[in-house]
Amino acid sequence: MATALRFGPLGKDTLHLCIDMQTLFAERTDWHVPWLERVLPTALRLAEVHAACTVFTRFVPPEYPEEAVGSWRRYYEHWRHMTREELNPRLVELVPPLAALAPPATVVDKRHYSPFKEAAFRQVLTRRVTSGLVITGAETDVCVLAAVMDAVDAGYRVVLAEDALCSVSDESHDAMLRHFSARFSQQVEVASTEEILASWR
Repeated sequence: MATALRFGPLGKDTLHLCIDMQTLFAERTDWHVPWLERVLPTALRLAEVHAACTVFTRFVPPEYPEEAVGSWRRYYEHWRHMTREELNPRLVELVPPLAALAPPATVVDKRHYSPFKEAAFRQVLTRRVTSGLVITGAETDVCVLAAVMDAVDAGYRVVLAEDALCSVSDESHDAMLRHFSARFSQQVEVASTEEILASWR
C-alpha cells in the first residue's frame, strides 16, 4: 500500500495531526482499539521528530448524554458509562509517551469525530499558515475518516501515515486506505512513516 509522495517533498508549513491516541482507546475499555499499541511507536516517532509541528486531538465525551444533541444524544445514552459522569478522567488523557511531548506539541479537545468542527483547531491551522497535514491516529474508519474528508474539502494536502493508523476493524482499515488511494488520488497520499520523514526535512 505504501507509495512515494508523488506531489513532492512536504513543506515547512506542514502539520502532523495525531488523532485521539488516548488512554481511553489504549486500555481495555468498551472503546478499546487493540492495535493502537502496535502503531504507537511510529506515531510517536513522527511526533518526536516534528514535535513543534504536531497537533494532538483528544475526543472528549460530554458529562451527561443530555448535553448532546440529535443522534449524538442517542449515541451517549447507549454509551452512558463512557460519559464523563462515569469515566475516570485519566482515560481522556493522551497516552503518556505522547502527552510528554506537549508542549511543544499542541493539544486540541474535540466533541465530534472531526477536529475541523472545533474553532481551536481551525485557529491553529490559520496561525501556522498550514497547507498540508500528515495524519496519524485512531480510528482510520471513524475520526481519521472525518478529518480527512474535512481536510480535503478545505483544500489541504493530506498525507496518511499508513503504519501509524489503526482501527478496531482490520477489514475496514484496509478498505479505507484502498478507498483513499483509489478515489482521492489527487488529494490524498498514502505513505509509510519512513517515506514521510525522508520527505519532511
